[in-house]
Amino acid sequence: MYPESIVKPMKAELTSSGFEELLTSDSVESALKNEGTVLVVVNSVCGCAAGACRPGVKMSLTNSKIPNKLTTVFAGFDVDAVKTARDHFAPYPPSSPSIALFKNGELVHMVERHNIEGRTAAMIADHLKMVYDEFC
Repeated sequence: MYPESIVKPMKAELTSSGFEELLTSDSVESALKNEGTVLVVVNSVCGCAAGACRPGVKMSLTNSKIPNKLTTVFAGFDVDAVKTARDHFAPYPPSSPSIALFKNGELVHMVERHNIEGRTAAMIADHLKMVYDEFC
């Protein structure tokens, strides 16, 4: 598990943009029961999370349509919450960072780590905006 001093500023990159931290299994279950759309970002300490995922997700929020609820869990830190979130990502294997969009409790789109690595924040934002336009 990562030290809180390392994780805290990385979490703040999303929570300062309106993302709710899901810290427990129950909070994940509750969030995913919401009507409408829920974005779940599996945050992590890796370079692609810092250089592309977090900035790209934040840039995507400038779209005219965005998810109703923005949430995040942190891999290697919020262990129970991440496990529960990943249970809902099936059939996709565990991946961090990753981005999942749920609509009315069902997974409708998944962005895995291999879709994030090697891409710019702008590419990720543009992709998410297309996803939001389709599902939100």
